[in-house]
Amino acid sequence: RKVTERLLKRNHMRAITAKDGVDALNVLEEGIPDVMLLDIEMPRMDGYELATHIRNSERLRHLPIIMITSRTGDKHKQRAIDIGVDIYMGKPYTETDLLENIQSLLGEN
Repeated sequence: RKVTERLLKRNHMRAITAKDGVDALNVLEEGIPDVMLLDIEMPRMDGYELATHIRNSERLRHLPIIMITSRTGDKHKQRAIDIGVDIYMGKPYTETDLLENIQSLLGEN
């Protein structure tokens, strides 16, 4: 989380972090970011649960989601895609790939 936050800030993006899915829901009450980076493995509410909540919320359903996870198997990726995750990235990832994926979701190609 901290490494990615520093990467985003170095590239002139504002990053807001949450320690887990429940915390993320509280942060989303304060405002909707341009894009969400999400891991599957989090305490209290995992990434699948959080992504499902977002996709089922009228207010949040259009929020672009990039899932970044060490779970790179096809079944994990398919579950994320079925929920509505926009981009699924395995760890480790390159900084360039992440930045390009963010830009593609924001229409900044």
